[in-house]
Amino acid sequence: MQKISARALLAGLKEIPEGEDTQVTTVVADSRRLLPGCVFVCFKGARADGHDFAALAIQRDAAFVVAEHPVEGVPEKQLVLVDSTLHAMVTMAANYRAQFSPVVVGVTGSVGKTTTKEFCYAVFSDFGETLKTEGNQNNEIGMPNTLFRLEDSTRYAVVEMGMSALGEISRLTRAARPSVGIITCIGVSHLEHLGSRENILKAKLELCEGMEPGSPLVLNADDEYLWGAQLPGHVRPVWVGLYNQKADIRAEEIRTMPRGTAFVICHQGHRLPAFIPTVGRHNVYNALLAYGAATALGLSPARAAAALERYETTGMRQRLVQAGDVTVMEDCYNASPDSMRAAFAAMAELPAARRCALLGDMLELGQVSEEAHRQAGRLAAEAGVALLVCYGPQSALTAEEARRAGVEQVFHCDTPDQAAEVLQQQLRAGDLLLAKASRSMKLEDILQKYYQMTGTADR
Repeated sequence: MQKISARALLAGLKEIPEGEDTQVTTVVADSRRLLPGCVFVCFKGARADGHDFAALAIQRDAAFVVAEHPVEGVPEKQLVLVDSTLHAMVTMAANYRAQFSPVVVGVTGSVGKTTTKEFCYAVFSDFGETLKTEGNQNNEIGMPNTLFRLEDSTRYAVVEMGMSALGEISRLTRAARPSVGIITCIGVSHLEHLGSRENILKAKLELCEGMEPGSPLVLNADDEYLWGAQLPGHVRPVWVGLYNQKADIRAEEIRTMPRGTAFVICHQGHRLPAFIPTVGRHNVYNALLAYGAATALGLSPARAAAALERYETTGMRQRLVQAGDVTVMEDCYNASPDSMRAAFAAMAELPAARRCALLGDMLELGQVSEEAHRQAGRLAAEAGVALLVCYGPQSALTAEEARRAGVEQVFHCDTPDQAAEVLQQQLRAGDLLLAKASRSMKLEDILQKYYQMTGTADR
């Protein structure tokens, strides 16, 4: 973060007399990161309340403390009293972002946000210094932290925006002010909170509220909810797809290669060869969205297509690792019915003696949870899975349905140790194992136990 005057950063939150203005060095919410001249924001977490550390922040020369109530040891002069520290964080991010003029790429959607963000980073980095959201820090704390990393030298910023309720993306996008927006798809993630896919669509379209008239909005033309949506009139839609012949940008001749996926981008009468170092048609969509964002802003189509090859897998998103004679597709970062279907499709494109799967619960699905988990069992059977290991209470339904659908070997495990033992006992040389579940199921712990058991722990 570059230094910024307190008056500019706290505009709309606290009046700073001109003679008392000071330079703020950074904004932090973690008491372990306190620095002289910082603004300390108090958040109430599940394990700790930031207000308990407010006096400590002052003792360590914080310039201001943002809090939801007065705190003993914090002088009124240095207290920024607000109704919501979350909203205050976004306001400060908006004020800080206003000091700079980067091209901002706003990315949202039910599935594929983070992967699409990484494809955007690969492409835009080829044209200039690019900032991106780290990991999936896309909420009302994480996205402001991304904006606080802007500097004068930043030419492009790829900003991921997530949500769990209506109104959240509206606040985030008004702070980020995207030059181009991307909506990956409308799935059933967060259905538990929003109630319907129509409401999810409404929430994702809030992205447009921070965009200037005429700004391009890149959308998946094969998504029925997006294709049929009433889009805001001030944005310029750019459609990408594999099947919809009316899409502005299409991918053809898709081929799975030893190191990834090759395809041809069809755009404005041109046919551009492209390669991405990952597998699965869902990743071709993600690549097209990034390409569409770059070219909609006037960047070179050929150069943007070539830059897709620079994409790097992050975290545990379809990362292929070799555990002895077994290939493991680590896809443990998140899961939904849409991404589960895509993962099985990607697995089907890879060579294997047998296809196997380690599946855990998919969370936040509300009333569709039972059917979604049963569907996962049917998908496993359709994908030709020979060995299925399930972990988690909801995944008992997956195991039950998989047995009914004819999967040869099905195990439901109550503990990570039990699941790892089954993998160690049942996997054979030449097998391909897909591991997928919602993040909080921590399938990576099961995999690490399995790697240790097989002497392949250096993953």
